[in-house]
Amino acid sequence: MQPVFTTDGLHPKNSFQIWREVLFERLVPIEIERLDDRPFAGKMEVASVGSLNMSRVTQGALRSETTPNAARHHDRAGMAVVLFKLAGTSTCLQDGRDSVQKPGDIVVLDHRPAVVTTSAGSQSVFLELPRERLENMLGPTRLYTALAMGAELASTSLAATFFRELVQVRHRLDPDAAERMSAIGVDLIVACIAERMAKEVPQPLHGTVVVQRAKAYVEAHLGDPTLDPPHLAAAVGVSLRRLQELFHERGQHISDWIWQRRLEAAAKQLADPSGAHIQIGAVAFGCGFASQAHFSRRFKEHHGMSPREYRIAALLGTP
Repeated sequence: MQPVFTTDGLHPKNSFQIWREVLFERLVPIEIERLDDRPFAGKMEVASVGSLNMSRVTQGALRSETTPNAARHHDRAGMAVVLFKLAGTSTCLQDGRDSVQKPGDIVVLDHRPAVVTTSAGSQSVFLELPRERLENMLGPTRLYTALAMGAELASTSLAATFFRELVQVRHRLDPDAAERMSAIGVDLIVACIAERMAKEVPQPLHGTVVVQRAKAYVEAHLGDPTLDPPHLAAAVGVSLRRLQELFHERGQHISDWIWQRRLEAAAKQLADPSGAHIQIGAVAFGCGFASQAHFSRRFKEHHGMSPREYRIAALLGTP
């Protein structure tokens, strides 16, 4: 990662104050107080992979609070934060839930009022991603903020290893490959959250969690043409009838949801200027359609215009 700031070389009397100003400017407006009297040391490093921005922060024992006023007035209201714990311990409190993070753990925080404390020698990687990407697959972030995903979970270990290696090889990736890899990383984070939410869930919430896991699986496998309701039910470990009941309770049909997400993903690709060179057939197959004709028919029924017309209108900025 690229170093951007360190307290090394600063006078001990000034190091914490300057560190507080750096965090306020580069992360979010937060109130910070020290929890011990040791000489303070802090370091921040950054890296980008595709559209994802990461910050590695090493610091002493602190209490950091995002106040309601700060949460309302910063420019990251549409973002969520994924924290990868590397060293020391942290505690997070948000949305009435609190947890402790040890090395190897992952936790999600939203840009709403929250309190985070760190031990001396704490080191964490903060990854920002659009809240919408999580909520489209898992529901409102309030369901899983401050929920620690322990290193003992296979999905947590896999996600942490993936991002650690991704940072190491990022300079060898071209822009398209970097974006694809970052999307895979987000899918792994979603899998971590879904697996953690499925553990020790109160019975009234179990159906909601099953549906969220199913939707997360759909997002991760949109390009699989064999993905259908029976396939999905088997993937999340419930009977097809039970999964149908859970979707019906929420006014949805499984197959309709799958096709809707495929069409929305295709529309997003068609509207992306960086993908204007990709043939429409390739977009169709990449979103799980078995033929371009089938894709064109469904796309026009859903969006009111053909894929080609949609792409042209999007690229020209016309309604």
